[in-house]
Amino acid sequence: MKIYFHGATGGVTGSAYHVTTKHASVLVDCGLFQGSKEERAKNRHRAKLEGGRLDAVVLTHAHLDHVGRLPLLTKHGYQGPIYATQATIDVATLILRDAFYLQQADLERENRKRARSGLAPLEPLYEEKDVRGLRPLVRAVAYDQIIKVAPGIHARLVDAGHVIGSASVELTVEEDGRKKVIIFSGDLGARGAPLLNDPVPFERADAVIMESTYGDRNHRSLRETAIEARHIVEKAIEARAKILVPVFAVGRTQLLLYLLAAAFRNKTLPRFPIYVDSPLAIEATKVYGRHNELFDEEAQAMVKSGELRRQLQSVRFCQTADESRELNNKKGPCMIMAGNGMCTGGRIVHHLRHNLYRPETAILIVGFQSPGTLGRQLVDGKKSVTILGEECVVRASIHTMGGLSAHAGQDDLLNWFAVVAPSRPRAIITHGENPARKALSGCIRSRYGLRPECPNLGDVIEI
Repeated sequence: MKIYFHGATGGVTGSAYHVTTKHASVLVDCGLFQGSKEERAKNRHRAKLEGGRLDAVVLTHAHLDHVGRLPLLTKHGYQGPIYATQATIDVATLILRDAFYLQQADLERENRKRARSGLAPLEPLYEEKDVRGLRPLVRAVAYDQIIKVAPGIHARLVDAGHVIGSASVELTVEEDGRKKVIIFSGDLGARGAPLLNDPVPFERADAVIMESTYGDRNHRSLRETAIEARHIVEKAIEARAKILVPVFAVGRTQLLLYLLAAAFRNKTLPRFPIYVDSPLAIEATKVYGRHNELFDEEAQAMVKSGELRRQLQSVRFCQTADESRELNNKKGPCMIMAGNGMCTGGRIVHHLRHNLYRPETAILIVGFQSPGTLGRQLVDGKKSVTILGEECVVRASIHTMGGLSAHAGQDDLLNWFAVVAPSRPRAIITHGENPARKALSGCIRSRYGLRPECPNLGDVIEI
């Protein structure tokens, strides 16, 4: 058996792991590269699928960096099954449709620049029909259901606690009379985080392909983060200022709404206007509502009692561009949640352009910011940034809310791995920048006496 690494090696985007045997070929995730121009260019380099054959795709969750290259498969003729939880299918349908329209807009803008420079236009990465072609291929899988996905390969998905429907994947592979178990962690959530259940660990494996987004550090506790956030909000209310929150449409938006509802219920914050300015986040929130059976017990209780809906009466959803533009004229205090989460596009960019120069504005960063993104520049403390070709001075206060991350910190990653460690698996560390991968590898080496591997893009590992 061989595993080919087609992304998320030395970075956190482009997850795609290709498992092949003599008789089968399975792809785990097929994500888009995001971030810098150099990273995005990798999406145009067609990943080689060994032997030109693919029996099945298995998805860990619906974020674009895990599903964004799926339309390239249908573009090149793939007609096999795509296995995922129903919640992942529902969210991925939204995300891929949204990504297509964003791609169109970005391509038009890029080709105008190329035309002014005398360069030939770029072709679209894929067409709308390639996105539509995915729909007949999806197959819903329940947690803990064992399914045959290819000759000699069975899959089992368990809750990863990252976003709604997220999963870690266990592949049991039989070849030449031998059976081996390969685990793909997917993106792991933090233990004890509100709204969703904790990640489910595994007890035995021959190899673990493990994420390391925060492999070099822990987050602040949720309690400390909540106290800091409360102070920021209180200050903004007093100053009648705006609070801008770049959000990932799936995960952070819904968690923030849940936490705000709890704060209003407990009267630790007064109710104030909140605007969700992201059509994708609005639709994703509906998916969360349809799949509230995946919530943890406390969140389910709030839903069943009607408390969640009652406490969020001050929330307004902005579907149209006109509604979004109207927010420029709204006076504070208010909170505006807008995509995208790394500030590389979407409505948040316009809100930042209109408000970064105001010293009373507060920016809450609630998710990971990849190198090269506008969000990362703000986190790194740049005093001036370029937005839509315009130089913008940064006078707003920037606050990183690490305790709200959807990713496990170093201790939670190690605690998840500790359950499978006694079976002495090969530890293969991916989905992290190299300092994070090296730090997590060092911890695993010192604690468990294993020698973790950190593959590079295009590497092949034989199991």
